[in-house]
This record gives sequence, C-alpha cells and structure tokens, in this order.
Amino acid sequence: MGHPLIDRLSDELGWPLLDIENEVFDWTNQPGVHVLFMPGDWRRNLETADVAVILPELQAAFQSRFDCAVVADGTQSAVKESSGVFKTPSLIFYRDGVCLGGIPKVRDWDDYLARIARFLDMPRAAA
Repeated sequence: MGHPLIDRLSDELGWPLLDIENEVFDWTNQPGVHVLFMPGDWRRNLETADVAVILPELQAAFQSRFDCAVVADGTQSAVKESSGVFKTPSLIFYRDGVCLGGIPKVRDWDDYLARIARFLDMPRAAA
C-alpha cells in the first residue's frame, strides 16, 4: 500500500491484504463478523493514517469480536460498488457474507463504539 501505518496492518498484525475481488468475497463470506479497511488514497486523504491506527484499537476494545482485512487499491472500486460505501477511508462491516454497513472517515471514539455495537448487535440474516 505504501504508507507505513497501513502496511503495518498486514506486515505486523497479519491482517490479509485483499487485492483480488474473489479474495474479498471469500473472506467476507466466512462465518463471523469481518471488517474491511478501505484506505482510499492515503496521499490525498490525511484521515487514512488515522483510521489505520484507530482500527486495531477498536478491535481490541471489542475483544476481537470481528476480524479485519485491508482492501488493496485495485479492488476498492468493486468493494465500493458492492457495499454502497463510497467515501474513504472507510470501515465496512460484514457478517456471514452480508454487508451490515460502513463507517466512513474519522469519527470520535464514542461514535465508533456506538456504531460498531449496533453492527455487532444486528440479527443474523435468515438462511
């Protein structure tokens, strides 16, 4: 990705870097709650680095009730279209392959906590 704070997510934390559309589909369709970090253009959007620092803290605050992956540049357009979340940086939440929604841009901590709690409390889709 190029930015050290974004690279850290995959290099140090071991989060997948999803650079093929099928990888995104396969990863989000696994059982459980998943968060895609869609960085956007970190050179033009200074909030991207902030979200790259905030997301691991959010995962820890929610005691790893969701896992995380980074969406590579070439795959972001497809993810935007399929999720309906167009602003970047964004956190896009999925459960069992269903997009629950997104949190675009930087938010204050309490807003993140409230929004994520709502996503985690959403009922599972009927099979």
